[in-house]
Amino acid sequence: MNKKRLAAIILLIAFSFTVPLLLIAAGAKGDVELVFPLPLEAYQDSHMTSVGEILLHRINQQPMNLLVSLLFLGAIIHTFCVGYFRRIAEHWEEEHRKANQMNDRGDVNYDGNVVDNVSFGAELFYLLGEVEVVFGLWVVPVFWSLAYTFGWDATLAYMGQVNFTEAMFVVVIMTLASTRPIERFSENCMRSAANLGGGTTAAWWFVILTIGPLLGSFITEPGAMTISAVLLGKQFYKRKPSMVFAYATIGLLFVNISVGGTLSHFAAPPVLMVAGPWDWDLMFMLTNFGWKAALGILISNVLFFTIFRKEFQRMDQTEIETTPGRKFLDWEERDEPIPVVITVIHILLMVWTVFTAHYPVLFFPAFFMFLGFRRATAHHQNDTNLKPALLVGSFLAGLVVHGGLQGWWIAPILGNLGEVTLMVGATVLTAFNDNAAIAYLSTLVPTLTDSMKYAVIAGAVTGGGLTVIANAPNPAGISILREHFKYGVSPAKLALGAMIPTIIMGTAFMVLP
Repeated sequence: MNKKRLAAIILLIAFSFTVPLLLIAAGAKGDVELVFPLPLEAYQDSHMTSVGEILLHRINQQPMNLLVSLLFLGAIIHTFCVGYFRRIAEHWEEEHRKANQMNDRGDVNYDGNVVDNVSFGAELFYLLGEVEVVFGLWVVPVFWSLAYTFGWDATLAYMGQVNFTEAMFVVVIMTLASTRPIERFSENCMRSAANLGGGTTAAWWFVILTIGPLLGSFITEPGAMTISAVLLGKQFYKRKPSMVFAYATIGLLFVNISVGGTLSHFAAPPVLMVAGPWDWDLMFMLTNFGWKAALGILISNVLFFTIFRKEFQRMDQTEIETTPGRKFLDWEERDEPIPVVITVIHILLMVWTVFTAHYPVLFFPAFFMFLGFRRATAHHQNDTNLKPALLVGSFLAGLVVHGGLQGWWIAPILGNLGEVTLMVGATVLTAFNDNAAIAYLSTLVPTLTDSMKYAVIAGAVTGGGLTVIANAPNPAGISILREHFKYGVSPAKLALGAMIPTIIMGTAFMVLP
């Protein structure tokens, strides 16, 4: 890498961290109480009827609202640029190899001399190209902006009140769901159903995309996403579908997972946010959401199955590639049975984690016990790769920090829409913010009728597949399936792949009684 380019990058990073510290040292207001974000009632604008008027009033009253939302917009734009950053990283990495005349091993050149096999610029852009770190990176300017404006103590007070439980839960449940005993058990269960269809690629595809999402109502959506994505990677994506079919499938998976958790009141993050405040129980979810979601999943799957039926025939003739040591899936080179007691213990750990999903003080000790148990039974396990789960947890942690600052503009928009427009509006807003955040903010709107409450949650779960940030489990799916997409999953193509099932689900929730 060019030395001037390296020096410029180092100076830029140093500048980005030292300047905020100097500004805070010069102007921090450590004795200021937390005044941001303001409670919605503090704006005293209930007499205003125009959304534009309300938003301008809130910006004038608290200009930081506009800045944090612009930074949030920057993070969203960044997610659409991750493929471009990865291409830059690959280009710089190739430049580094040529400049050092590196051989295939990457640590010595053709003259036999040891060389630096790390390109700083390439690794930096690989980092920028990881979609899971995007929102965490953009928390940095948000944090320093709040620290400079309101003081260090006030900023820490805000960060301390952000609820990171969901992010921690996803790390644990994703790790447990990707273990060899759980994956083997899930695969065997779905194989029984797929064998009814002849065990073909089409049968596996249909079973995974139908049963997998509905499991989300019982083992939570992150667990269902992990199991479904891993099995799709093994039974579908390894047979090299066309890019059109690949994006159609991942879009369908995301939408199905988002609505598949609505059979219960505790598994889908947006439903969980409103179940208590609105008194929605299991029977309410089954009769108002669950059966419609199951029907919508079935219709979407049948439609896509019909459209791509000829490609299934071609894929059945494609040999599955094996990749020794591949994360999550290395059991496919090992056929020895797993003792029943080990599988049962893993299932019990999953059940305990789901049961205590809102109490990290309970599910984290169980997770630590699992790590010890996994080591003791290593000959029946695959490698425990914590990186994907930690990246997803980082993504969600960054998202909830940003999401907690967006209520100033989301709540007025939700509160000024009719039933149909509210559902459509919630669907669109979900694409640009986590649907759990949309659901939470809807509980702060006191004027919502029962039918409007139904509309906003129907919209939130319907739009959960449009983007990687729309639903909490989506980053887990991206992390597992990314290797099947060159330069990662394109946000624009993902949205296109999810568009048709989103319309089908929205119609089902809107039209069915």
